[in-house]
Amino acid sequence: MRLLAFDTATTATVVALVDTKAGLELELRDDPSGASRPGHAQKLLRLVEDVLARGGGWDAVDRLAVGIGPGTFTGLRIGVATAHALAYATGLPLVGVSTLASLERGALAALASPRPVLAVIDARRGEVFAGGWDLSPCVLTPEALGAVVDRRNGDGVIAVGDGAVKFREVLERAGAYVPEDGAAVHRVSAVEHCWLAESVAAPARPAEVQPQYLRLPDAEISSKAKP
Repeated sequence: MRLLAFDTATTATVVALVDTKAGLELELRDDPSGASRPGHAQKLLRLVEDVLARGGGWDAVDRLAVGIGPGTFTGLRIGVATAHALAYATGLPLVGVSTLASLERGALAALASPRPVLAVIDARRGEVFAGGWDLSPCVLTPEALGAVVDRRNGDGVIAVGDGAVKFREVLERAGAYVPEDGAAVHRVSAVEHCWLAESVAAPARPAEVQPQYLRLPDAEISSKAKP
């Protein structure tokens, strides 16, 4: 099966084409540096075109996959809306993939360790999105997540993702191990999206694939906070 997947849940825009039988894995990404804003709207379709040009075009694709988060409201909206449009235009089945589950899978494979993995994405506003290990996707403060790790005897758990890097001190104090800042396991990979989507026996209708926000958009939070 040949799958095209992409993710815009974090600041990165990442696209991959995987052929599960031929062993093909192509991935292109845009990772903004420093304070640069995400380029999802400008980069996503360009990266899709580039990876397809290198991998045989649309005719070879059997299935689409998109990261449904959790993540930033604007990024998820761009990614899922683009996935809907491509699915309807091509008639290809679409699978929604948890960005946290993808991070977890990639780390488990790359680290080849029996230790459990906790995926942590920076949710901004002093919070993180977390999931994996035996934790269902949730939004917590770093301190609350550290308390969860500590209560669950977190010695040995590996924490990955930009949220794990940002709040390294809190997680390590609770007993988690966080790989070095530049490690690839902290980056979302659309290749992992493809492998997760390949295992889905019956993809949903495109309209049923929706973002997993876990909390209100920042603009709505700000509005509710006003007196």
